[in-house]
Amino acid sequence: MTINIITPDKTLYEGEVKQAKLVGIDGSFEILQNHAPLISVLAKGKIELIDGNNKPVAFDINSGLIEVANNKIQILAR
Repeated sequence: MTINIITPDKTLYEGEVKQAKLVGIDGSFEILQNHAPLISVLAKGKIELIDGNNKPVAFDINSGLIEVANNKIQILAR
């Protein structure tokens, strides 16, 4: 699946991932291939990814929004 993480200033990450772990306002959740469509608010915390080469990648955010549809993840973060 593909992911695009952007902030008001720049693109933090763009590429293929196998897994994404995030912190929503109601708790942590994980996204894998073929996840159901989703729109959610993100809380302060870490975005933890496993990239296409099975390497971990992480970003700290203060808040954000996520949309998941058709194996594409879009994250707007602060």
